[in-house]
Amino acid sequence: MNKDKKKNIFLVGPMGAGKSTIGRYLSKLLNMRFYDSDIEIEKRTGVDIDWVFEVEGESEFRIREEKIINELTNKKGIILATGGGSILSSKSRDFLFSRGTVVYLRATVNEQLIRTKIGKKRPLLSINYNKNKKILHDLFQIRDPLYKNVSHIIVDTYNKKIKSIISDIIYHIRTSNLLD
Repeated sequence: MNKDKKKNIFLVGPMGAGKSTIGRYLSKLLNMRFYDSDIEIEKRTGVDIDWVFEVEGESEFRIREEKIINELTNKKGIILATGGGSILSSKSRDFLFSRGTVVYLRATVNEQLIRTKIGKKRPLLSINYNKNKKILHDLFQIRDPLYKNVSHIIVDTYNKKIKSIISDIIYHIRTSNLLD
């Protein structure tokens, strides 16, 4: 099928849920273009997300993020990995929900702690494990209802391999006729 005819797939969920990794794999499998909203912000600002958070603050970062999500969700036949806090904006939630299939990759706080220790820095986390556990727990309490509300599909990532998560996503999309 022509990728312009395919519906968009938008991945939401907390940091460490695997949105970028899963998005890259899905894009190859489904022959769709992949975007990551954080990477797009970094490309346009010329600096990393940590710098934007530190210099401009979270509220200015969220304004940038909302603009990027509006622009990217207007594309056709894409897969988009969003930042964990992107759903805090009601406009971003509306853009996501109305312009594609939203998949919530749900991860436990313990799983997030393990996954966020590896790889890129996270502006909302510190180097203190116990502090991070509390931060992630508090973020989950606020954001989980928003993720659930904006999503068409919820896929649990706990204790699952990438291939299993992707199979779950494709199964749900196909059985719900959400892909084409």
